[in-house]
Amino acid sequence: MTLPVNLLMFENTPDWPAFVKSASICFIVGLLCFFSAARKRHPLKQRQMFVLTVSAWTVIPLFSSLPLLLSDLKLSVTDAFFESISGVTTTGSTVMVGLDGLPGDILLWRSIMQWMGGIGIIGMAVAILPFLRIGGMRLFATESSEWNEKAVPRTNRLAQSLVFSYLTLTFGCILVYWALGMDLFNALNHALTTVSTGGYSTSDSSMGQFDELPILFASSIFMMLGSIPFFLFVRLLNGHAKPLLRDRQIHFFLKFLLMVAATIALYRVMKEKAAPLDAFIHALFNVTSVVTTTGYASEDYSMWGPFVVVVFFILTFVGGCSGSTSGGMKIFRFQLSMLLLREQMHRLLHPNAVIARRYNGRIISDEIVASSVAFSFIFLATLAVVAAILSLLGLDLVTSLTGAVTALSNVGPGLGDTIGPAGNFQSLPDAAKWVLMVAMLLGRLELLSVFVMFSRHFWRS
Repeated sequence: MTLPVNLLMFENTPDWPAFVKSASICFIVGLLCFFSAARKRHPLKQRQMFVLTVSAWTVIPLFSSLPLLLSDLKLSVTDAFFESISGVTTTGSTVMVGLDGLPGDILLWRSIMQWMGGIGIIGMAVAILPFLRIGGMRLFATESSEWNEKAVPRTNRLAQSLVFSYLTLTFGCILVYWALGMDLFNALNHALTTVSTGGYSTSDSSMGQFDELPILFASSIFMMLGSIPFFLFVRLLNGHAKPLLRDRQIHFFLKFLLMVAATIALYRVMKEKAAPLDAFIHALFNVTSVVTTTGYASEDYSMWGPFVVVVFFILTFVGGCSGSTSGGMKIFRFQLSMLLLREQMHRLLHPNAVIARRYNGRIISDEIVASSVAFSFIFLATLAVVAAILSLLGLDLVTSLTGAVTALSNVGPGLGDTIGPAGNFQSLPDAAKWVLMVAMLLGRLELLSVFVMFSRHFWRS
């Protein structure tokens, strides 16, 4: 919390008292927690990991909202907490308007929240969710996905490598943005929110404030990199490039982005007579932004026609790769579903056939398939409930449905005049904002890790 003030010490930072007060509160609470805890180390059990994971992603946004609440912005508790949860979960939905005129320290804090949330998401996806067997994530279990005394050194080494990879990608993004014409402040802010696939910007017009094809293309590349499994970057640093180059999830992810972007660009060229290169770059940027759940926008793509609107609505469900900073349902679950569908079709013709399910050269167990199917069901069921509640609160169909999807998938903007790429969430009633906050946390924590805590079996000794 002292970073925005220290980095902008030569700039006008009228909200520096808010950051000092917030940092002091965090320091005092942190000391109290530290001295009240026993010094003896206890191995974490599965039930404790569930509680720790859910509580951490609730408490951290609570404290992160303090600078916004104590600043001169005059934000309500609801709006400050909404902005904080949206930032830490890297959703990117915002209730703040007039971003172009906001103080630099507030803008930088929003970007820092997303960057910190991004590295937390990577660690959770690589080391925690596989251990908790959530949503098929066991498929990506590594030797560091166990929480015992023997695994601690390996987990520490993995954490260091992940942070190094994340920092390297961030610094590379800063330099590229700066070289392409952004000033250093904008390059820093947008690099933090690009690599974390968060989507907070320094302007109400998002990346449309630059409107330069090289910047949009570079941003697309770094959003893709932020949506690739980071443990593969770690293996690359250790001299193993083949896993990164041969990963089926990455291949499908990149082909999917290019295919959808080319389709939308062709549609715009035929319908609007748009310039082919301009149409493709803008389509690639906005498609990548939605699929990776970043939430940037170069322009209001809802004005590109009804076909494009339907495509973007479908894209909000997809998400990036597992083990990355992106949200959504994740590419690997769609691949597992296609494998399962192909297997069922084959069994219709050959009922006695013995079929081995393989993904990236590994046998897929029934447990992983069942967990993935359960996640897909609970995702759609939760979506229906959240959309219904939002409609009861007075929101129209488009706002209710796309708001529920964008919150659960951690995408950012929805569709329509209110929360579309040209709008924001400021005008929604407070009750709707709280519902969306819960949905953001559920989506970020892969739903089941939260719902399991509401089972009476969870609390039995």
